[in-house]
Amino acid sequence: QVQLVESGGGLVQAGGSLRLSCAASGRAFSHFAMGWFRQAPGKEREFVAAITWSGGTTRYADSVKGRFTISRDNAKNTVYLQMNSLSPEDTAVYYCAADTFAGDIIAWSRSYGTDAYTYWGQGTQVTVSS
Repeated sequence: QVQLVESGGGLVQAGGSLRLSCAASGRAFSHFAMGWFRQAPGKEREFVAAITWSGGTTRYADSVKGRFTISRDNAKNTVYLQMNSLSPEDTAVYYCAADTFAGDIIAWSRSYGTDAYTYWGQGTQVTVSS
């Protein structure tokens, strides 16, 4: 089991920045690859970014590439999402997710899918005003 708690959401003006954090507790954090997803009202939950166990590889949705950065600090059991150049289209509840992917980089290729993750946080609201 691993418990995930997101923080850092809030209200920001368009063009601004926020940094989300997701603190993990329970099993060894370094055993889990991590992902960030978001869900806007009336829409399905969508992939934002993912990072491998050591942080050596990352991937992003096209909609956030170049603006968002995912990172992790295994010593602090925390994964981050730095969000820059925010627009109203980024307004959503942001969730972090964790899965071991059995330690297999081939399995991690599925890390863009919501069904690939076993553990989820409760979400943090990000609202971008125009």
